[in-house]
Amino acid sequence: MSNTDGHTKTLRFSDGLDEKFGKLAQKLRRSKLQLFGLMVDYFHRTGKDPADISDELLKSTLVKNHDTYIRFIRAQEEKVLIPVKVEVDRMIQSQIKILDFFNNQLIKTNADLLNNQQTQVQKFIETDKLLKAIAEKLETKESLKLKFLYILNSYSKARESFGFTTPAKEKEDLLNLTRQQIAKL
Repeated sequence: MSNTDGHTKTLRFSDGLDEKFGKLAQKLRRSKLQLFGLMVDYFHRTGKDPADISDELLKSTLVKNHDTYIRFIRAQEEKVLIPVKVEVDRMIQSQIKILDFFNNQLIKTNADLLNNQQTQVQKFIETDKLLKAIAEKLETKESLKLKFLYILNSYSKARESFGFTTPAKEKEDLLNLTRQQIAKL
C-alpha cells in the first residue's frame, strides 16, 4: 500500500507511548515524524544503545580522553614545565647574587664617597683657617710697615732738627727711643 507523501511503512505503539512521544515532539517543536527520523539517525550515527540509560560508551570515551589529557599534561610537565621551573629558579638565584654583589659594592662605594666628602670638608675647614690666618698676617704686616714708617719718619725729623751742637747724649736717647718703639711692634 503506497501513500501519497512517500511514506510506506507504519509503526504501531500504545496510547501512553504516543502521549509521551507527542509531548516530546511538542517540547522540541517538531512533528512526530521528524522527531522519529532524527531519533533513528542519532542512534544510527552514534551507535548508542537506547536501553543503556547510564551511557557506558560515553563514560568510557570520556575516561579514555581524560587519561589521554593527563598523559599529555604529565609529558609536558616533564619536558617543559619542570626544566623551565629549574631554569627560572637558577635565574632567580643568580639575580639574587647579582643584587647582593651590587648592593655590597654600592654600600662600600657610598661609604668611601661619604668618607672622602668628610675628609674634603675637613680640608676645606683647615684651608679656611689658614687663609684667615694669612689674611690677618698680611693685614698685620701692612700695619707693621705703616707703624715702622711712622717711627722712621719721626726719627728722621728728630735727627734733622739736631745740629752740630746737639750733645751726643740726646742723639743716643733718640736712637734708644726709636729702638724701643720698633721693639714694641
